[in-house]
Amino acid sequence: MGRPPHDRMSFMEHLGELRTRIVRGLLGLLVGLGIAFPFSEKLVDYLARPIQASGHTLVFVALTEAFWVQMKVAMIAGLFIASPAILWQVWAFVSPGLYAHEKKYAAPFVLVGSMLFVLGGVFSLKVVTPFATQFLLSYSRPGLQPMISIGSYIDFLLKFTLAFGLVFELPLAITLLARLGVVSAKTLAKNRKYAVLGAFIAGAILTPTPDWFNQTLMAGPLILLYEVGIVCARVFGRRPKPVPVAEETPA
Repeated sequence: MGRPPHDRMSFMEHLGELRTRIVRGLLGLLVGLGIAFPFSEKLVDYLARPIQASGHTLVFVALTEAFWVQMKVAMIAGLFIASPAILWQVWAFVSPGLYAHEKKYAAPFVLVGSMLFVLGGVFSLKVVTPFATQFLLSYSRPGLQPMISIGSYIDFLLKFTLAFGLVFELPLAITLLARLGVVSAKTLAKNRKYAVLGAFIAGAILTPTPDWFNQTLMAGPLILLYEVGIVCARVFGRRPKPVPVAEETPA
């Protein structure tokens, strides 16, 4: 079964399609923001618990800081809420590159992608940032007491929550690329050592603390997700077309 004629769109038509999908994704984000904003104060209080549990108090040092913190928290929470709609727009943009029988994977793509995104955020908030926060606060001592602004602390949390949400999409991205024929399970397995090295480099760069434990908290999931991606590419990747065997002509 051939590809639909949509894949013969001109370059400008592809740009127009991309713009449409981005606009629709942003509209979904605005809806998510509207849903999350009424709960932003409670979300900020929840995020502040690790600091408060250690006996410290958060402050705001600019008149508008507390307001913008609630807006940022609502925006990221809205992004997680809107992730199914955004992933649907991603699928709608790439689906013309798939065969008709492959488009049945739209619902699993959106469902699994949303679950992985949320799981990455939860992993960051429950595992990574609490350890990092306690490690950094351990440097306080008599004569050097922390005075942490709510803005810097929430930015710290949200950056890693969003990063881990995106990182957990790695198996889905690999599966999609394998389905499009861009990568193969054999190539991914062959380059495993480079992926492991890259995971630890990313852990060293992105984690907020220099200790090996927190770096492993990022590198470990990256390596595991890469391995899951290899399995998914092997199961769902595009099969190479069989090479036709030339018929022998009788002498």
